[in-house]
Amino acid sequence: MSSGAARWIGPAFAVVGVLGFSFKAILIKLAYAWSSVDPTTLLALRMLYSAPFFVAMAWWSGRGAAPVGRADWQALVWLGFVGYYLASLLDFMGLAYITAALERLVLFLYPTMVVLLNAAIHRKPVGRRAWQALALSYAGIVLVFWHDLRVSGDPHSIAVGGALVFGSAFAYALYLVGAGSVISRLGSMRFIAWAMLASTVFVLAQFAVTRPLTALDVPPRIHLLSLAMAVFSTVLPTWLVAEAIRRIGANASSLIGSLGPVFTIGLGAVILGEPMHAIQLAGAVLVLAGVLIVSRRPRLAPADA
Repeated sequence: MSSGAARWIGPAFAVVGVLGFSFKAILIKLAYAWSSVDPTTLLALRMLYSAPFFVAMAWWSGRGAAPVGRADWQALVWLGFVGYYLASLLDFMGLAYITAALERLVLFLYPTMVVLLNAAIHRKPVGRRAWQALALSYAGIVLVFWHDLRVSGDPHSIAVGGALVFGSAFAYALYLVGAGSVISRLGSMRFIAWAMLASTVFVLAQFAVTRPLTALDVPPRIHLLSLAMAVFSTVLPTWLVAEAIRRIGANASSLIGSLGPVFTIGLGAVILGEPMHAIQLAGAVLVLAGVLIVSRRPRLAPADA
């Protein structure tokens, strides 16, 4: 392979990975539209189908590596709970109320929350430029919410769905604030595999307590959507973005990750028939501008709660 072609592999992996993550909300909305499946059952199906891949990933990344210490196991359980169980559950629940486009924009606020959490927990100062970026992002969200409230006629659903997804973004931000030191010891691939498997235990435990086993007897097309979500919107993009970070660095990968909301807005309009208006796009531009300004630290991947 020529050096010119090789230079495009990293960016291409990042773009395809971001597209895969962006498609998750579309698949969830399709599942809700095609059946009466509830968020807990749909999340359980996603994790059941993705778990074998993460088992293989954990085995592969752990070959020849030092055993995981007790403190790291405790951190993996906590981070798997908050970052991939709680954040995912709130996101799946929120998508039952709001559009995929609004969900992705609210979820994409997580870098701004990381800045505020670092300021609160680690006493890292928030500079004037960061405050300006935060103001831009949240002004954009207010604009998009105002638009959706005006055109939907269902303020209760918008408020409930928006609050759930905002909680998802906050949970994911908590995960990112606490994940850095563990990733540095275990490596990103090994860390993600074990954190996802920890979250799978929580998801399946909740399902076992709150749902009968017969709830998994959903139509075949819902199983196909869940499998597609597991492979193309969970496992594959996780690997692609991790590989992109290895090839082109976290900063470039994060910049490409900003395409996520754009992809979701476009896919929502084309596949789900969600409206796309100038006010909505203006709000999206404000959110993206603020996030790009405030995003200074490396991320694992675009938000995939």
